[in-house]
Amino acid sequence: MIAGSQVTGRLGAIAVRNVLFDEPMSAHTSMGVGGRADALAFPDTDEELCHLISFLRREGIPFLPVGNGTNLIVRDGGYRGVLVSLERLRKLEIARVEGSGDALVHAQAGVSFAGLVDLSLRESLTGMEFCAGIPGSVGGGVRMNAGAWGQEVKDIISSVTILDALGRIGDMVRKDLLFEYRNLDLPAGAIITGATFRLAKGDSAAIRERVSEIMAKRKTRHPLSFRSAGSVFKNPPGNTAGKMIEEAGLKRFRIGGAEISEKHANFIVNRGGATAADVIALIDTVRERILGARGVLLEPELKIIGDEI
Repeated sequence: MIAGSQVTGRLGAIAVRNVLFDEPMSAHTSMGVGGRADALAFPDTDEELCHLISFLRREGIPFLPVGNGTNLIVRDGGYRGVLVSLERLRKLEIARVEGSGDALVHAQAGVSFAGLVDLSLRESLTGMEFCAGIPGSVGGGVRMNAGAWGQEVKDIISSVTILDALGRIGDMVRKDLLFEYRNLDLPAGAIITGATFRLAKGDSAAIRERVSEIMAKRKTRHPLSFRSAGSVFKNPPGNTAGKMIEEAGLKRFRIGGAEISEKHANFIVNRGGATAADVIALIDTVRERILGARGVLLEPELKIIGDEI
């Protein structure tokens, strides 16, 4: 294990312009909880990302790529090593497909789903509507095969751009991508740097109406007035996690500042002053209760990293 001071000193040699040291991750996660990372680095380009990852691997410094923190919980003891944020990789390009009304939209890992939906509205492209209101960015959304309203990212993916374990950047086409429910199985050490989506030409009014409908449903059903990390658990086969948690009488169940949402039982909200330990304890309690009552072990969608205090 490399001490935080060693990470800080050795990172001084790397040419990444934007690095925060001893940084509280509560300021960088949607739940608003989490301890300090030894370093949080923000590469601006693919080249800078490659240089940084190569340096970290060569020096044996622990690291983990992260997105914009919408489904991330960092334990209160923090992260010993370097969290590499991809949120500044935000290039967005569009190319028309000859002979059809389709378009190929290439987005770097830090592009938000909101940005992609806005582009699809401006260009009258259909296929992206289900992403309306999904928090997070392309890198994390593709990695977890994000989905809603009966559709998933895999349905609109043309290719995924990765930085592999040997430091090479290249594309994996759709037929070679192994998508599962809330997961994309990638080669060991691969980091998603972007993705290309194939969208079809559509009716502008119909696309806008569908996006508005989805956003209205989210506003009604989801606890948008509190900090959260989105859906906490994956849906088990033949049921939904939210329904099972609600039927177990756990809505508004609270540990410290973390509470099961009254609006949607598959959301944990920060009612104020929550710690990562509160959130994780609540996750563990829900899993134990549902396992005992239904014999089903719920699997978290959230990524939990770092050390206990």
